[in-house]
Formats: sequence, C-alpha cells, structure tokens
Amino acid sequence: MTIEGKRQSVSLTEGPSRAAARSFLRGAGFSKEDLHKPIIGVANTWSEIGTCNMHLRDIAEALKEGIREAGGTPMEFNTITIHDGITMGTQGMKASLVSREVIADSIELEARGNLFDGLVGIGGCDKNMPGIIMALCRLDIPGMMFYGGSIAPGKLNGVDITIQNVFEGIGSYAAGRIDDAGLEALEANACPGAGACGGQFTANTMAMSGEMLGISPLELSGVPATAPNKREAARAAGRMVMDAVRANRRPSQIITRKSLENAIASVAASGGSTNAVLHLLAIAREMGIALSIDDFNPISDRTPYICDLTPAGKYMAWHYQAAGGSRLLAKRMIDAGFADGSAQTISGKTLAEEAALAKETPGQDVIYTFEKPIKPNGGLVILKGNLAPEGCVMKIAAAGRYEHRGPARVFDCEEDCFKVVQAGGIKPGDVVVIRYEGPKGGPGMRELLQVTAAISSNAELSAHVALLTDGRFSGATRGFTAGHVAPEAFVGGPIAAVREGDMIHFDVGRRTLNVEISDAEMKARLKDFKPPALRWPKGVFRKYVDRVSSASQGATT
Repeated sequence: MTIEGKRQSVSLTEGPSRAAARSFLRGAGFSKEDLHKPIIGVANTWSEIGTCNMHLRDIAEALKEGIREAGGTPMEFNTITIHDGITMGTQGMKASLVSREVIADSIELEARGNLFDGLVGIGGCDKNMPGIIMALCRLDIPGMMFYGGSIAPGKLNGVDITIQNVFEGIGSYAAGRIDDAGLEALEANACPGAGACGGQFTANTMAMSGEMLGISPLELSGVPATAPNKREAARAAGRMVMDAVRANRRPSQIITRKSLENAIASVAASGGSTNAVLHLLAIAREMGIALSIDDFNPISDRTPYICDLTPAGKYMAWHYQAAGGSRLLAKRMIDAGFADGSAQTISGKTLAEEAALAKETPGQDVIYTFEKPIKPNGGLVILKGNLAPEGCVMKIAAAGRYEHRGPARVFDCEEDCFKVVQAGGIKPGDVVVIRYEGPKGGPGMRELLQVTAAISSNAELSAHVALLTDGRFSGATRGFTAGHVAPEAFVGGPIAAVREGDMIHFDVGRRTLNVEISDAEMKARLKDFKPPALRWPKGVFRKYVDRVSSASQGATT
C-alpha cells in the first residue's frame, strides 16, 4: 500500500512484522488509522525555566492540530534548552553554545530512530533555533523551524523596555545612578510574559534568518508569542509542513548558497546579532555549502541598514511584525537588489512570491526604505589583523564610531573583568581584553553581556572604551565591541600574547584589528605558550573541547 507522503515511516509501522511496534504506539494513544498516515516529528524545546520557551506546549498543541487537519500524525518529543539571559554572567552560560550541538544531535537521533516522514522543530531561544535548523540539514526530510515568538514590550512609566534595560540597570545600580527601588522596577516590568527577548537580539535575529533562509514560514513564524493570532499561525504551519511532506520539499532544496546570502543580508539590514555569523556558518557547514567568514563583509558592505530595532534603534520585534515583518523586509531587499527572490521557501513559494504578499502598515517607521536608510552599510563587519588572523565579528550598527586606539586592560575571565568595571577601574580610552572565553577555553564561548551592559550603562565609558574577546556577545550588546576573536587564546592565538598596556588599534574602515607590537615580539611572546588547565576535564564540556572547531568556522563539533 502506497500512502502519499509516507516514505520513511513505512518501515516502522507497516506490515505484520511491525505489529509489536504498532502495539506500543497504540498503547500510547495512537489509533490504527493514525499509524497508517505520514508521521511527523514535533521537536519541542519547551521549558518552564524562563519566558522564552514556557509557552511552547500550547504552540505545539496548535501545530499538531494543523498536522492532523492536513492528514498527518504528529508525534511530539522534547529536547533541552538553555536560557541565555538567566545564565548570563555565571559559569552556567558556558552551557549555552554547547546546547546548540546537543539539541541538533538529539533531534537528529530522535528523527532517525523513529523514521519520521517530516519534522517541525519549535524554538524559542538563541541556540535552539539554529540547533533545530542544523538537525533539519542533517536529516534532509521535509520540515521547518517554527518560532515560538517574541515577548511583548515591557512597560515602565509609559516607556517600552526590554531585558537589555535590566542588564544596563545593574551597571547603573553599581555606579549609584539608580537605587534599589529603581532596579526592582526594571526587574519587575521588563518581561511581561511568554516569549523570547524583545529586541533584535540573537533569538529574533535567528528567527528572521530562518524566514529569510526559507526554512521557517514567513509571516507565521514571526507572530509574537502572546499575540491573539499565534495559535492559528501555528495551526497553519502544521498544515504547511504536511504540504511539504507530500511534495517531498526538503531542506537541501531550500537552504542554498543564495538563501544563506539572503539571510546574511537580512542580518545586515536589521542590525542583527553577531551570533548570526556563528550560526549561519554552522548551518552552511551542516549542509555542505562553502561559506566562510570572509563572505560576510562584502554582503554587509553593500546592504544598507534599514530596521530601527533595539539595541541599535528604538523598536522591538513586536513592532517589526506589526509594521509588516519579514515579508516586508524581504520585499524591500528584493526590490532593491539586495536579496535573490528566486530562493525557495518551505511554503512552496519563492521568496519573491512570499514577499509579494507583504502588507505594510501605513505610517510605520520601523522598516525604512533603502532609498532613505538609517546607515548606508550593514550592521556588522569582520575585522582581521595580527590580533585576529582568522577574523572577529563586530556589530557597528550600535557602535557609534569607527576607530579606537588605546591601552589594553587584560583579563583571563569575565568575572575578573566585571569586578574591575563595577569598581570603576576601567577608564576612557581603555581597550578591555577578555580571553580564555572561546569555544575551547571557556569552554563554550559564553556571552559577556554582564560586562558590556555595565560599560554601556556609563555614558562616559560607552563612548570611549573598546572591548574585544574570544568569547561572544549577546545580541543585546551595545558599544564598540569585537567578539569571536580567532584563533582563541586557549589554542595559542595572538590574543594570548597581549599584555597590560599594549596599544590596540581598531580601524573599522580598513576592517583591521591589531596590537602594536612587532611580528618578532609576537612570536617571542608565544614561543613558550602553554594553555591553562581545562576547567572541566571530564563530561560534556570535555567532549566539546575535544571536538569543537574555531569560531571562524562556526564552532561546530
């Protein structure tokens, strides 16, 4: 018997020899009829730890309704997630990037083990969305990544706020600029309910990238978490994945070189997170597509920045969706020649056909036109030089300047630096260097939002201090900051040779980052380099250290 769309699961559920498997599944509540339909895995990253993923059970139920309506049988399972904002500033944050690999591995294993005919991954935080997409690339079965949606703006004294305001409030509190009551007011009001962090931070950047890649359904995926139409959007996504299963519309037909370039351009145009560089490189690697860190500058250089989104601007993802969302951004990009409209999407339409459905809200001032951009070039750049031979990533959308030269203040971990910043030990002109926070050295390449927020909350420091690290930055980071410095210190990268007081020069115009010492001096300093002892010599972190690649290659395992 041939059942439309039922390709892989035939081996699991059909024929007399599969009676025992069917018995287990019928005992779990699936009917005889259910098991003869295409089986669709629903990978849920639900967790009650934090706002990003707390609502995903409800999203999954709606999505499964859509799958059933369209003739499929959904089978839901869970995978892990780490909440970046909660773990920020602690050793727990080192688990975040590692979790991306574990999420991809666990979804791949569940899908291969159960011979799913299709797959929907529901994501709601920074690492689970690229992890889902990476798994889809490996499996190459019809499927999508569906975003649980952004949080609504917080409100304080009639002003919209996000979690970024709380992190910066911690710095203001330490400096005596706000009191206990002021910090409590920020803490109590920044997160009004379910959904991922509200700005164009990493979660919303990767959700938008998923839409531009074509692996997430445009318009549907971007509906905010608590919007009245989110449930119907999830049901529609369920029906759409069944259409993709019947058509055998696979990720390898959707995620291509041109769709990756579209995603990079959208990050540039929206002032998105530097973490997109890491994740898009990883996705390309999973799909076997030749994409390198050197491909980002040409795309960002030619793509103007047009989305007025925090942290560089004033609006949030909720406002972006209301203005017209990713369909409108795609239309702007295609019309201006900054995106390839022929790229395929999970809906079966091309990106151009999806963009033609855009509905711009009259009078919106969130998504500008390319004729009158916010800035003439994109929001992020790759710098190279004797400090970063393999490159590093800088978000200039929120930087405010293009050059800095100053003495190095060197720290071998985030905690040591944060203590000095809070104590007022960083002065205007300094270059803060935080090392041994890379993929191997951290391990896990944690984000350093605690430090950058403390600096950004001080207007004098924010305008006159630079920061570089072999770790990462949150998408909420503002200021003159360069991350992902590669090679990292732990493997003997040049950042390990920097000494207190060395002059460091950022030249964004020339795309360079250098420490002002001779090649001979650099070589002499690194001659007898020995990495510090592993912080976790066993367990998952040790496995990660043994396998992980350079940040310039996506930090994949």
